[in-house]
Amino acid sequence: MKIYLIRHGQTDWNVAHKIQGCHDIPLNETGRKQAKALARGMEKRPVTAVFSSRQQRAMETAKAIADSQGLSVIPMPGLEEVEFGQWEGMTWKEIGEKYPKELAMWQQNPAEVSPPGGETRAQICERIAWAVEMILSLAEGDVAVVSHGAALAYVVAYMLRNEPGEHEEVIVANVSISTIEYNRETGHFKVLEMGDVSHLSSDT
Repeated sequence: MKIYLIRHGQTDWNVAHKIQGCHDIPLNETGRKQAKALARGMEKRPVTAVFSSRQQRAMETAKAIADSQGLSVIPMPGLEEVEFGQWEGMTWKEIGEKYPKELAMWQQNPAEVSPPGGETRAQICERIAWAVEMILSLAEGDVAVVSHGAALAYVVAYMLRNEPGEHEEVIVANVSISTIEYNRETGHFKVLEMGDVSHLSSDT
């Protein structure tokens, strides 16, 4: 089966380079256009289900895909964006100015240090693992999974945890499509394509 990992469309906070985290920011006008283009791009990738983070920027994006394929969006707990606590609503530059020590500690040891009021890596990994396993248990064919930039990096890391080789951190653009193949018999995942945005036209 194929799993299409998709990042939500653009928001005003994306444009301002602000960390969104658990803040429920909606798509902006460009993001809504991107979602329509994404739906067209997914027409050649028919799916049996569309799973989504419960945050509205992801749900709006997922709905565009689901509507075009005659499906309903399945909200999936655990796919929400990483919580950055007191850093949310700020740019990295602002964080560096206001929380220089905390930022340095987090950058040096993200496995043990979390942003003030934010999630730990262990907490993130636990919920992402639960969500992925739930999706695999429910899937009856190829599926779309709509989530967020940081969360998707953890999704890919979890899927490839038993695969050979080194895997760099995943950074994907808004409404990009990354295709992962899952073999139910072996339990192995294989990356077929990362970050495809060919469905976006110049007017989005």
